Amino acid sequence: MKIFEFEREQWLSRPLEEVFAFFADARNLQVLTPAWLNFEILTPGAIEMHPGTLIDYRLRLHGIPLRWQSEITVWDPPWRFVDEQRRGPYRMWRHEHRFEGGGSKILVQDHILYAVPGGWLINRLFVARDVEEIFCWRRKKLQDLFPERVP
Repeated sequence: MKIFEFEREQWLSRPLEEVFAFFADARNLQVLTPAWLNFEILTPGAIEMHPGTLIDYRLRLHGIPLRWQSEITVWDPPWRFVDEQRRGPYRMWRHEHRFEGGGSKILVQDHILYAVPGGWLINRLFVARDVEEIFCWRRKKLQDLFPERVP
């Protein structure tokens, strides 16, 4: 199984506690997902984050309806957490969210390891481009949500 890697980082002008609290609220994943994915969290009610938490989603990718279940496998507030796909379109998906810094500037880092059915060809033709586009959209959304503060 060929494993691919994707990394992104972005500075946000907010305190660590505020940024981590935003990412720790599973409902904000809908806020950070482009509308064209028709993303919806199916898990009812408030979602308490800790190792073992399962979150169910529904989305559409290239017109194909998909279901996805993630498990929180690492929970280390306010520095990092990891979600891993338990059911979904990937053969494997592990997304580590890391938060570094202090004061009024925080570095948000995403490190993703994933494998796709069809291997490198499907990744090159579809998946890598989709992941890049989703995270570009997310970068802009985070800039809107956490605009640079002028002293």
